[in-house]
Amino acid sequence: MIHASFEIDENKKLFMIQEEFNNAFPYLKLAFFMRSGRLESDFILARRLFNQTNKTLKESRTLISNLHVTIEPQMTVLDLDQQFQKAYGIGVLVYRRSGKVWLETTLTDAWTLEEQNWQGEALSA
Repeated sequence: MIHASFEIDENKKLFMIQEEFNNAFPYLKLAFFMRSGRLESDFILARRLFNQTNKTLKESRTLISNLHVTIEPQMTVLDLDQQFQKAYGIGVLVYRRSGKVWLETTLTDAWTLEEQNWQGEALSA
């Protein structure tokens, strides 16, 4: 059982947040993306992954709010994405390891991060 829970620091570089996430969930990885449209179909067709992970979250955000994100094992992938969107105006994708490949978790976004990580471990054994 994973007990790691941590608050996102907007002054950290994106790659550092990705590393912290991967340390807490070794069979998952996190990617950040920009939403280019407001409609779900636009989101699916036109998302653009960040390639500049040397920027801080503060430099990358597109929305200013007083909200903060705390990542907890019991939160779902969908909750994680919604919290990043509300707090920073950016989206996240979670990938789960399956053997030697990484699968996007969009079909299982109702699973908790802990469940996703456990499944990744089971499929990679």
